[in-house]
Amino acid sequence: MKLYASDFPMIRWNILAVCAASLISAVILYSSGKYAESTQNDLRSAQNMLNDARNHRTTALQDQENMAIYAGEYGALIEQKIIGDDQRLDWMEGLERIRQKNLVMDFRYNIAPQRTYASQPPIDSGNFDIRYSEMKLQFSLLHEGQLLDFFTALHTDIKGRYQLEGCTLQRTGTDSEAQQTVMARLTAECSGGWITLKDRNTP
Repeated sequence: MKLYASDFPMIRWNILAVCAASLISAVILYSSGKYAESTQNDLRSAQNMLNDARNHRTTALQDQENMAIYAGEYGALIEQKIIGDDQRLDWMEGLERIRQKNLVMDFRYNIAPQRTYASQPPIDSGNFDIRYSEMKLQFSLLHEGQLLDFFTALHTDIKGRYQLEGCTLQRTGTDSEAQQTVMARLTAECSGGWITLKDRNTP
């Protein structure tokens, strides 16, 4: 079919209509693509927000469970005076009460000034500084069992945490001499220290 110039006025509106329809279709397709992309981004953003909210909820629940678990242990450490300041006076009074029980023939002690404890290898102590008050003891004993009785009483009768590092024992006389008179058969020297935890946020 041939088109002549005289035919153009008759079909120009049809051509314009087709062009307009094509343009409108292109605009609609472009807008649809942009809308779909925007919707997809909104969906991803909403999903990320939902995941963050779930993670925060899970973390909050875990923190709540941890607080319930460790609150009792934390309270017990405060009650035992392991968390807090140097309890030197309490330790001295406790040692004098043990002396009155006559678990050993005699003992002497020396408590050094408190210092920050540097463990080897280093440990993560969280929000606490580990403090250490060295205490050395010298004993006069009838037998080794008295030494065990003393440290049992030390751990049960005095609030705090005494870490025993070691003891050396030495015989002072013969068994026959000890039987004739009430005298010490052994001397012992023990070293260790009182451990306390100091919260860095507490003045």
